[in-house]
Parts: sequence; structure tokens; C-alpha cells
Amino acid sequence: MHISTTANPTPVDDARLAEILANPGFGQHFTDHMLTVEWTPEHGWHDARIEPYGPLTLDPATAVLHYAQETFEGMKAYRHDDGSIWTFRPEQNAARMVRSSQRLAFPELSVDDFVACVDALVQADQRWVPDNASSGGGEKSLYLRPFMFASETFLGVRPAQHVTFMVIASPAGAYFKGGIKPVNLWLSETFTRAGRGGMGAAKTGGNYAASLAAQREAIEQGCDQVVFLDDQEFRYIEELGGMNLFFVHRDGRIVTPETGTILEGITRASIIELAGKLGHAVEERKFSIDEWRDGVASGEITEVFACGTAAVVTPVGELRSPSATTPAPASTELTMQIRDALVGMQFGRSEDTFGWMHRVC
Repeated sequence: MHISTTANPTPVDDARLAEILANPGFGQHFTDHMLTVEWTPEHGWHDARIEPYGPLTLDPATAVLHYAQETFEGMKAYRHDDGSIWTFRPEQNAARMVRSSQRLAFPELSVDDFVACVDALVQADQRWVPDNASSGGGEKSLYLRPFMFASETFLGVRPAQHVTFMVIASPAGAYFKGGIKPVNLWLSETFTRAGRGGMGAAKTGGNYAASLAAQREAIEQGCDQVVFLDDQEFRYIEELGGMNLFFVHRDGRIVTPETGTILEGITRASIIELAGKLGHAVEERKFSIDEWRDGVASGEITEVFACGTAAVVTPVGELRSPSATTPAPASTELTMQIRDALVGMQFGRSEDTFGWMHRVC
């Protein structure tokens, strides 16, 4: 794919950029450029370009605004101590977007083109990738948001005949300010996130919109995240509002809820491989809320942790619901071992024995 570049004539100046990178927050500041590629049935994917970051102009009848035909990905670029810049398993994000596109009736952007587009934007805006070495270590990165939406001006209910793929980027600080702390979870007894045959396994905005009412309820109850159960028996754990779950047992086994109606997390898949290498058998199966509660009460479950792109890995504290509170498990030892291994690999502080890191520049 040929990608043209139009440099931003008024990039953020170095002094302001230094201020931003010192305390970037999350999703608050955006780089100087954005990447755009368009698709039509006649021309396929075409007009790939990097241009100055700026607002989009959309007709009120743009299809995505009415029928939510949209997918996205979340990933990061990491600056290593030698100044090089890397991404973590970008081909897996690309492959997941292909699967999401199939579910949303979108054209498929090839894995190679997806990775090339992400690389091109990171290369154009590489000065926005934070340098942790100068501050004695840390977990700042450049968050990358590839997304695809129905850009056709048309109110009929059918797959769009004009589709736009874009990549934008935003520097991100460490997810946990002041150290990693267990997150307390609220069990939703009212809402479900997805059902069999639905869009739960696709990374599409509608799934996140479906989680917001339950997430608001969790926050009102003093919790950080919400836990969803299956839609049929209201018994089996699915996922959090934005993360996957793992349950560590006394004998070293780890159980994670099986996918199908939940998102196939890339961090989740990586943990399954990494845990196996560390000597822990991982089971992917149905896991009930009673098994969670009883396991913690008996000491059979020694750790619970959640994972995702933003937080990487975080220990789980209490599980609260209108009817009961399950205390935090006693340990976080394996949780932190897995987290340290993943973060160390991503930032180049430990060896990448899996070949997961992809050098951008």
C-alpha cells in the first residue's frame, strides 16, 4: 500500500510537547498527524494518506451515525532505552480487526496493510513516543487507535459502500498513578453485555456502549469495574467492562472464561502462553460466579486478576453485589510476576523469548 504524507505545517512545539509528555494522562492529547484510507467497491482500499490531525467533516446522514457500523483496535508503541520504538503483537490486532470486520459486514483490511498503516503513523509522529529512560523507568507509551467506520452518506439499512479506516495516536501515562492497587468489582445482576450470535467477540463501539449503564452502577457502588454474566443462565462469568479475567488456583492452575461471546483479548492470549511457559496450566472454560465465591472462601482460589491493553495486568480486590461481598484473595504474587514479565518485554527491559515485539523504527 502506498501511503502519501503531508506534513503538519504547525506541529506542536518542542516545549509544549515536553509538557504534554511529562504528564500525558490518557486520551487527552493527540499527535500532529492522522492516517486515513478509504474503500469503495469500485476501487477497493485507496488514497492512503498521512495528513495533519484535525476534525472530520461528516454529513448528518453518514451511515455510522445511524447504524453504528464501526470497529476499532487499541494498541501501544513503546520507546526502549536505546531510543528504538516497538509495538506489541500488531499482527494480532490486525487479525482481530479482520474478524470484527467480518461480523460488522465491512471490507477486510489485510494484516500487512494494517501493520504498515500503524507503522507509518508512528514513524511520522515518533517524537510523541515518551522516553521513560530519562525519568528512571516508567510505563508511558503512545496509545494507538486504529478504527473503521461506515462513511457513506445513506440512510438505508445495508453494509456501507464507502468505508474509512483511520489511525490516530495519543501519548499515555502509566495506567496506575501511585502504584498498582487491586480493583474492586461490581457484579451486574441486571445487565448483560452480549449474547450467543451477537457482537460480543467483535471490537465494536456498540459493545462498549452496552457496558456504560452497568459501569455507572458500579461507580455508584464505589467499584472500579463491572463484571458481566452470561445472558442465558445468568451464572457464568464473561468479562469486565473492558478487561478479561483470570482465576489462579491453589495448585497453580489458572482458569479464564472461554471466548465466543466475549472479546478475544490479545493481552489475554499472551498471558495464556506466558503462564504456560512459567509452568502453569491454563484452562479456558465456563467459570461460574459460585465457583468464584466458593473458591475464594475456601482458599482454593488464591488470586484473581484482570488484563487488557491499558492496564496490562491488575489484581482484583473485592467482588461486590446487592446480595453479597466476596473478599479479595490473599495473594497477588503470580499476578505481579506475569505483569512484570509482560511490561518488561514491552519496554525492552527483559528478553522477548516469544518474538512478540515488532520494531517500528
